[in-house]
Amino acid sequence: MCKTLNRWFERLLETVSVGLLISLAVVVVLAVAYRKGGASLVWYDEVAAVQLAWLTYYGSALAALKRGHLGFSGLFFSLPTRVRTALFVFSELVVIGFFAVIGWAGWYLLDVFGDETLISLAWLPLSFSQSVIPIGAVLFIAAELLSMPDAWHKARAGIDYEMVAIEEAIEEAQGKS
Repeated sequence: MCKTLNRWFERLLETVSVGLLISLAVVVVLAVAYRKGGASLVWYDEVAAVQLAWLTYYGSALAALKRGHLGFSGLFFSLPTRVRTALFVFSELVVIGFFAVIGWAGWYLLDVFGDETLISLAWLPLSFSQSVIPIGAVLFIAAELLSMPDAWHKARAGIDYEMVAIEEAIEEAQGKS
């Protein structure tokens, strides 16, 4: 059940991230083409900035699900098991607590924005473009919680996520050649 939910969530985040990346590329290429043609899209830079922020939040949740954020795995796995497990619990609490605060603050900001809109697109509410803050925080927390059982097992067993990923990539590359 957990693996199915994890895989479904991963596919959702991948799909949204790829969609955002493609739409961002389309907006930028369209803006370049218009500018080259002697015209200019007044909205593209604001929209591209919003799309980049959204891509960052969704992509970071995907990285969290895959435990792909930067860390100090060599130092972490060199610690004794008891210290490593205590540090694991502490770090998870800090990360989840941080994103809970970000989510709460983001939700609060949506109310503060009220009826404000984007500068270049007066019909698009600022609260819509900034909704990625609480949504991204919830997605990150969900990614942490979904990946936590496997991460806990690997932390207790001393299995380095980075080394496993490197070994899998090498095996995959050797299988294709």
